[in-house]
Amino acid sequence: MATDPSPAGGSGRAPGAARGTTDAPRRTTVKPGAGTRRVRSAPYLFLLPAVALFALFFALPIGYALYLSLRKVQVKGLGLGKGARTEVWAGLSNYTDALSDSELLSSALRVLGYGAIVVPCMLGLALVLALMLDAERTRLSGFSRLAIFLPYAVPGVIAALMWGFLYLPDVSPFYYLLDKAGLPQPNLLDGGPLYLALANIALWGGTGFNMIVIYTSLRSIPAEIYEAARLDGASQLQTALRIKIPIVAPSLVLTFFFSIIATLQVFSEPTTLKPLTNSLNTTWSPLMKVYQDAFIRNDIYSAAATSVVIAVITLVLSFGFLKTVGSRSNQGETP
Repeated sequence: MATDPSPAGGSGRAPGAARGTTDAPRRTTVKPGAGTRRVRSAPYLFLLPAVALFALFFALPIGYALYLSLRKVQVKGLGLGKGARTEVWAGLSNYTDALSDSELLSSALRVLGYGAIVVPCMLGLALVLALMLDAERTRLSGFSRLAIFLPYAVPGVIAALMWGFLYLPDVSPFYYLLDKAGLPQPNLLDGGPLYLALANIALWGGTGFNMIVIYTSLRSIPAEIYEAARLDGASQLQTALRIKIPIVAPSLVLTFFFSIIATLQVFSEPTTLKPLTNSLNTTWSPLMKVYQDAFIRNDIYSAAATSVVIAVITLVLSFGFLKTVGSRSNQGETP
């Protein structure tokens, strides 16, 4: 008697199943929904506050300064009455006047002399302090780091006022001690020593920040390198000169880059010390020249053009320095 095949017997086939096919799982395509779109847009939402602040407080002022630098005020008659002073297109005349201004050139030369003192002394002192704190036998390194970095937290105006008090012969305790000891009392607010007085304020305030940057780079050096140097018989001085300084060279480049920008933008120190001496005029630095044009002469158009010129020069010098350092490092890495 014939029997019908059934699945229970192992020889049957499911109804409707085609012969020669397998029961493989069916693939389904998931279309991107609202959840996927939200995940993709999340980074842009996180960036939105930063982009808005950048556009509001950085890009917009720069654009407005560029707009003002291309304008000027045209005065009709005596300049009295409604419509006597109108804002008109000036083209590049403000830039021509700024570049041919002898006061701006003189202030730029003074800042270059100031920077020639500040930048190498600050970076050299910061490097020495960082190497001393990174030495093995240094005691109280945490307190020393804080003590050296603490002046950086003092605002520049407060630091200039404090040092200005110490520079005045009539009120400074240092001049009193020099007088009692019968030693000469140099006037640091007149002539050539004025550059040293201003540089001292910058060194006191900025060395700690650069030291922290270099010291952090030193702490990231693997201990195996120091162990290999000790096994080779290298002293601490040889280790510092041949291992530490070459490795932290990128940090030195970074601090040098920041120091150049800060030097070109010096403003608060000479402005604060100006009431204490006649050796500081109102246009001692380029930014003081911008302030004088904008708020004393009430010529915001010329001030805007001068500020753009200063920004472009700073950008060119910084980019040229980074480009030179990058090309030399690439040449050194090429076998």
